[in-house]
Amino acid sequence: MNDKLKKIWKKMKKEKWGYKYSVLIVTMFVSSINYNLFLRPLKIVAGGTNGLSIIVEKLFSISPSTFILYFSIAILILGYLTVGVKKASSALVATFVYPLFVDLTEGINSYVHVSSNDIIIASIFAGAITGWVAGLTCKVDLSQGGITLINQILYEKFRISISKSNFIINFIIVLVGGYCFGITSVLCAIILLYVSSHVIDKVMLGISSHKSFYIITDREKDIKDYILKDLRSGATVFDVKSGKNDDDRSILMVAVPNDLYYKVTKKIKMIDHNAFFIVTDSYEVMGGHNS
Repeated sequence: MNDKLKKIWKKMKKEKWGYKYSVLIVTMFVSSINYNLFLRPLKIVAGGTNGLSIIVEKLFSISPSTFILYFSIAILILGYLTVGVKKASSALVATFVYPLFVDLTEGINSYVHVSSNDIIIASIFAGAITGWVAGLTCKVDLSQGGITLINQILYEKFRISISKSNFIINFIIVLVGGYCFGITSVLCAIILLYVSSHVIDKVMLGISSHKSFYIITDREKDIKDYILKDLRSGATVFDVKSGKNDDDRSILMVAVPNDLYYKVTKKIKMIDHNAFFIVTDSYEVMGGHNS
């Protein structure tokens, strides 16, 4: 093995390419089942390449796997020409693997049939799976190709934010889906997108286990004593200036477990009913501090 191949091998090991692409292949397989079990038979057009393929099948009788393959290849080529090989290459595997899985799992609906009477529940499940797939794919820093790559191209070339372009494109696809399949398709798409957005956040960030309090109070010592002695937690104090009159103030910061949130909130108000505090989710708390 020459030096160049050794460098490539070391880079692959360092960046965990094997793990990343294993995750991608598993998520693409799960996504194909989601497509053939829920989205396609129930005509839930929730944007993306999947939504487009359902519309194209309705209008032109082109099989979904064929459309997804050629559409993804076209976008991949456009990506290579516009954003370069490095940024577009992450979508290469998904471009060919996903349509293959869609074709292989096409008959799953004949074994597991989801009734249209359960379309709301199906939309929730489909949304959860869609969010899980998108979250894991983003977490390993790979692309699903298709519409996702179009958003990347629009950002790189025209500085249109990914969230904005994604919303506009998917909004148009959902509206066309509503025209083709009726208002039920639109309502189910909204449910799916709402659920998937929440699941993506949970997959990417995890479920918050703590709340962080940022407290401004005139009874700093009393609240600090409560935190240190009663809660047996650490507290960090940092100095700030009031934006209103440039007064020097201090902010107390403390992270507490979720189950103590209401207890701490109530106690702060009892100690100083004029206290100003902000509470945010903390997804990871490590180490300790006793300042």
